[in-house]
Amino acid sequence: LLERYGVAAGDRVCLYMPMVPEAAIAMLACARIGAIHSIVFGGFSAQSLADRINDASCKLLLTADSTYRGTKEVRLKDICDEALAGCPSVATVLVLRRTGQPVAMQPGRDHWWGRELERIPAGARHEARPLPSEAPLFILYTSGSTGRPKGILHTTGGYMAYVGYTFRNVFQPRPDDVYWCTADVGWITGHSYLVYGPLLNGITTLMFEGV
Repeated sequence: LLERYGVAAGDRVCLYMPMVPEAAIAMLACARIGAIHSIVFGGFSAQSLADRINDASCKLLLTADSTYRGTKEVRLKDICDEALAGCPSVATVLVLRRTGQPVAMQPGRDHWWGRELERIPAGARHEARPLPSEAPLFILYTSGSTGRPKGILHTTGGYMAYVGYTFRNVFQPRPDDVYWCTADVGWITGHSYLVYGPLLNGITTLMFEGV
């Protein structure tokens, strides 16, 4: 699906997502084709999102209509629309229907995630792109609490070796364990010990949307 919209190895893809399985799926899809994912915590403002999109020159944005934090609905797509008014690099927005709340869709730029997936033929297979072990995997920005947010680039081989090793030896999982990391996927702990670390060790991981 990413390749259908022109995303190739080295391109940056921004995720502004709820804590739902599609967030992890999108991370792995980027890794599979060599695209660099840049996840922005879903609690950040439109300006914070725009700053990070522009710094990384992201080509595509993945988001959802809304999400829930406790009883509060957070209208992610509306925040994205505000941010994208100043983000010329983004050509495509894929929107996950999470809550079903109505949102504005810009023709030519915005597409419903589920509807686009339905266009992929059943049983279609995708071959992973061969890449160097140290090909860039993701950019993750610092919080910006002590100055301008700084984008930290992690490469694939070194990062995978580290989080695979530390997850196995610090948490010492058993093959039948179900592991839950409370961190949001928008932070490095969520990247490392919610998605990549458990999966590298074949452990079932649990995601929780809320507070």
